[in-house]
Amino acid sequence: MTSAAQSGFPWLSLIVLLPATGSLVLQLFQEDFKGIKNIHRNLAIGFLGADFLLIIYVISQLFNTQNSELQLIERFRWIPSIGLEWSLGVDGISAPLLLLSGLITLLSAIASWKITNKPKLYFSLLLIQSSAQALVFLSQDFLLFFLAWELELVPVYLLIAIWGGKKRLYAATKFILYTALASLLILISGLALALSGNEFTLNLTELTARSASGTFGLLCYLGFLIGFGVKLPIFPLHTWLPDAHGEANAPVSMLLAGILLKMGGYALLRFNVQMFPETHIKLAPALIIIGIVNIIYGALNAFAQDNVKRRIACSSVSHMGFVLLGIGAINSLGFSGAMLQMLSHGLIAAAMFYITGSFYERTNTLSIPNMGGLAKVLPITFALFLISSLASLALPGMSGFISEVTIFLGITSQEGFTSIFRSITIIIAAIGLVLTPIYLLSMCRRVFFGPRIPALAMVKEMNSRELSIGLSLLVPTLIIGFWPRIATDLFENSTNALASVLQSYNTIAFIQSVQLS
Repeated sequence: MTSAAQSGFPWLSLIVLLPATGSLVLQLFQEDFKGIKNIHRNLAIGFLGADFLLIIYVISQLFNTQNSELQLIERFRWIPSIGLEWSLGVDGISAPLLLLSGLITLLSAIASWKITNKPKLYFSLLLIQSSAQALVFLSQDFLLFFLAWELELVPVYLLIAIWGGKKRLYAATKFILYTALASLLILISGLALALSGNEFTLNLTELTARSASGTFGLLCYLGFLIGFGVKLPIFPLHTWLPDAHGEANAPVSMLLAGILLKMGGYALLRFNVQMFPETHIKLAPALIIIGIVNIIYGALNAFAQDNVKRRIACSSVSHMGFVLLGIGAINSLGFSGAMLQMLSHGLIAAAMFYITGSFYERTNTLSIPNMGGLAKVLPITFALFLISSLASLALPGMSGFISEVTIFLGITSQEGFTSIFRSITIIIAAIGLVLTPIYLLSMCRRVFFGPRIPALAMVKEMNSRELSIGLSLLVPTLIIGFWPRIATDLFENSTNALASVLQSYNTIAFIQSVQLS
C-alpha cells in the first residue's frame, strides 16, 4: 500500500474539489448550448460518476484496511492568520461513509432526470453538496470541518425551498434554523477546546490528544452532543426531519436520509467518543437511554403518519436510535454495529424514499388513504418497496439484521452495565423491532393492496433507469447481509482501536460508578 504523502499526489483533495469544479464548469453552459439537451444534468452526472470512481480507487487501492491510523494525510497552512489548515485524512471511520456519500449523491443526480426547473442551479447545488459532504468526512482541522458542515446546509436549504412541495419554505426554514443554531454550539465547543491547551490548535489529532475531562470536558461534550444530535437526529431535536422529508423531492430525501443523518453519527464518533473518552464513558448509559427513546418514539410516531414520506422519516428517527445504542455500548462490537447501522440505513432509507418518489410521480399523492391496489399496476415498484421495507425491519439475510444484532451483542457483552440495565435495554429496543414491521407492512398493505382507486388504474410501471437506481441501493444491502465482512473490514481496525482507547480509561470502573440499578 502507498500513501498520498509518499506519492505526493493529493488524492483526497481531488475527491473534495472535483464536484465543486464541476459546479463551476456548469456555469459556462447555457441550457440550450448548441442544441444539446440536458447538458447540465449530463455534466453533473459525469462529474459525480468520476468522483465516485475516484473514491473507489482510493479506498480499494491506496487505503490500508489493516491500519487503524489516519492515512493519505494532506496538510498545508491555508490561512495562517486564523490558524486554518487544509488538512485531510481518511481512516476506517470515514472511509465507508465516504463511499456511501459518493454512491448516493451519484444516484440522486441520476434520479433527478426529469428536473426542468432551473436545472443549472439544481445540479450545481448537488455538486457543491457532494464536495461539502466529502470534506466533512475527510477534514482533520476543526475550522475546516466546521466550514464544510455549514456549507452543506446551504444547498439542502435551497433544494428544499425551490424544488420542494407546497410547504417547502416552512420546511426549509425549519431545517436551517435547527441546524444553524446547533452549529453555534459546535463552534463554541470546538473553539473552547482549541483554546484550552498551552497552544492554540485546530488540528483534530492534537485536540484528541488533550482528552479534556471534568466540568470543562462535560460542557464541551454536551455542546457537541446537542449540535451533532440535531443532524442525527435525537429526540426531541428531530422535529425538522419529517417536515423536510415531507416537502423535499425524492433525490433530496435520498441525500437527507442517506448522508446527512450519517454526518451526525460520524461526528459523535469523531468528536464525542475520540476527544472525550472519560466523559463519554460516564455518559454512556444516558446515551443508551436516549437511543431507546428514539427507537420507541420514532416507531410510535410513524403509526400516526398518513403520508408515506413522513412515515419513512419517523422510521429513520427510530433506526438512528440504534446508532446511539452502539455508540453507548463503548466496545468494539457496539462501535462496529453503529457503523454498520449507518451504512445499512443509508442504503435502505435512500431506496425507500426513491421508490416512494417513483410512484408519487405516477399517482401525484403521498396520502396513504388515497392509494390502494397499486400492486397490480406497479408490480416491480411494489417488489422493490417490499424488499426495502423488509430490509428496514431487519429481515435476516439483509444488512439491517446484521447491524442491529451486532449492536445488541455490544450491549449484552458490556459487563460494566448491570444485568438489569442490559436486560431492560434489550427488551425495550426489541419492542421497537416488533413495532417496525407493523407500521411498515401495514403501509405496504394499504398502498399496494386494499380497494383499488379507479384514478390510479392506468399508471405506468417504472422504467429501466428507475429500476437500476433501486437495485443499486438494494443489492448492497443483500451483499452486506450475507457477507458483512465486505463492510466491516473497512472499519474494524479503527473501531477496535477506538474501543481500546476507552479501555485505557478504566472503562469498567467508570461505568460502575454511574450504572443504573
